[in-house]
Amino acid sequence: MNDQSIAAPAGRKIPDRLDSPAKAAVFSWPSLLLAVAVGIFILNSFASPYFLSPWSLSDATFNFTEKGLIALAMALLIISGEIDLSVAAIIALASTAMGLALQFGVDTPGLVAIGVLTGVLCGMFNGFLVTRLGLPSIVVTIGTMSFFRGISYIVLGDQAFKGYPDSFDFFGQGYVFWVVSFEFAFFLVCALVYYVVLHRTNFGRQIFVIGNNPVAARFSGVRVERVKFILFCLTGLMSGLAAVALTSRLASTRPSIAFAWELEVVTIVVLGGVSILGGSGTIQGVVIAAFIMGLVTFGLGLLNVPGIVMSIFIGALLIGVIALPILISRLRQRMAK
Repeated sequence: MNDQSIAAPAGRKIPDRLDSPAKAAVFSWPSLLLAVAVGIFILNSFASPYFLSPWSLSDATFNFTEKGLIALAMALLIISGEIDLSVAAIIALASTAMGLALQFGVDTPGLVAIGVLTGVLCGMFNGFLVTRLGLPSIVVTIGTMSFFRGISYIVLGDQAFKGYPDSFDFFGQGYVFWVVSFEFAFFLVCALVYYVVLHRTNFGRQIFVIGNNPVAARFSGVRVERVKFILFCLTGLMSGLAAVALTSRLASTRPSIAFAWELEVVTIVVLGGVSILGGSGTIQGVVIAAFIMGLVTFGLGLLNVPGIVMSIFIGALLIGVIALPILISRLRQRMAK
């Protein structure tokens, strides 16, 4: 065999060696997101004199912790090639279930258990429809999104449940140390757990394999349907926990609670570097993206920017982060040709 037979194809250059781990880390998507987060933090500090107050920064965390909790589980689900658009409706139904229990005198531990259990049951229902009946997850969860929130509207109408016990307030209004809220601390703990699960366990490797090629994963002995069912349950679980935190923070239950949050959760996940097509992504990217979303919305709030403008920004951001990788890929293909 001569040297020409193993030469690189025309138009391509094979590097002599791979990038060093340090170089790969510096130019990774989470590192770029971190630089963006720092830039937004600096801009906010100049835009408002109140931003750098410790209590203002603490308040900023409430803008993303509940959505961030759901985004952690949503990231795993999207990496596996599925999606759940019913997460905000699950929050509404779980909050409604807690409100109903409140009317019968259930105390704080019972309310928390009911909220979390409702979320898990909703996740199991979604998982059953997708993994057992073989229905597309985007169609199923659009349907259950209307179904779950519709139940809340039937139960509540235009009313609201109030009068939650004082001990219940801690989950959404309490602080574990100085300006560090319980919600924020809990989010960081969950982020660490999800990082270990996705990046340091065999279960996490199975999620990546399924997202890249579910057929190959199945032939490799991975129980694809079982893994996806667990991921839907985790998404329901985190939605239930978010419902507990949000209901506690608002001290009330309304059928419109967390309305349209599914868009913001998906935006956080995709902005964090998770491919909407599945197969790739990192938890650290999702965590930084959650911080970015919180900083942006809190900064716009300090500037008295209307909520509809924030909605336009989030929608444009979602389109941009989905379109950007596709445009870059096409540009690289043209340059290679």
